[in-house]
Amino acid sequence: MSGWLETYRGIVYRWKVDHNDHLTVAFYFARLGDAARGLLDALGLGLDHARRRGRLCLTTDCYVRYLRELRVGDIMHIASGVLAVEPDALVLVHKVFNTETGEVCTTVEQRVHHVDARRRVSRALTPAQRRVAEGQRVDWDGPARERRPRPAGLEGFRDSARDTVKPDEVDVFGQVALTHYVHRFSAANGHATAAFGITPGYMRTERRGFSTFEFQLEVGGVLRPGDPVCVRSALVHVGSSSMRLLHVMTNERTAERIATLEQLGVHLDMDARRPSPLPDAIRERAKAILVV
Repeated sequence: MSGWLETYRGIVYRWKVDHNDHLTVAFYFARLGDAARGLLDALGLGLDHARRRGRLCLTTDCYVRYLRELRVGDIMHIASGVLAVEPDALVLVHKVFNTETGEVCTTVEQRVHHVDARRRVSRALTPAQRRVAEGQRVDWDGPARERRPRPAGLEGFRDSARDTVKPDEVDVFGQVALTHYVHRFSAANGHATAAFGITPGYMRTERRGFSTFEFQLEVGGVLRPGDPVCVRSALVHVGSSSMRLLHVMTNERTAERIATLEQLGVHLDMDARRPSPLPDAIRERAKAILVV
């Protein structure tokens, strides 16, 4: 792991585990926030830089592959580095480890743009900042991203989450933390899968769950406390046990598209801890509401 920086070390607490009995995706993003802040601090682009220069590194894109489960009590750590240095952005990479086994549980590619804190417009990194970032470059062997076709508009999408942004969702940089975006997308996923039969009642009775294995998250707007938020979702692919959903988050006051999440997951056998084929009736209902 030459060149990598340890940016987080901790444990999976019981209150951070979801109905699938493993660390919920929103809390992966809470740890990702810790890791990114740690790496940016090491690069001289952290909180001190924001306070002195009025510049922030804002996440605009994340590609996440969940490879292995982390369950209650598991000890974990994250190693981070720089994959690419762009004129006004960095691509950060993170590996989440099960510390006990040494296995990589999750890989993350995170693009952060260097922006003016007030106007949210891109600001070029200085030559000195680029040199420091280049010094933290690492070799990367994470899974390659697959770009898949998406619906052109929102026809056929269903309302799947709706609420307002709370003041306590703001992080140390004055931004709504990514974990709160993902909490909303998780709620949206519950409503979206219930539309074709994977309801909470079904999952409890049949000992089944929905286990995410990939995120492609794009953030293009800014949320502030008091903003009304709506997520609309569509099922865009269904396989034997796998499903792909697309979620679109909008500021309902301004109609601005804030974020988009492509989410891939499987129908999980909770006891065997492996994918299980979808029942025929659920698959047929899913096919009937596909949006392409």
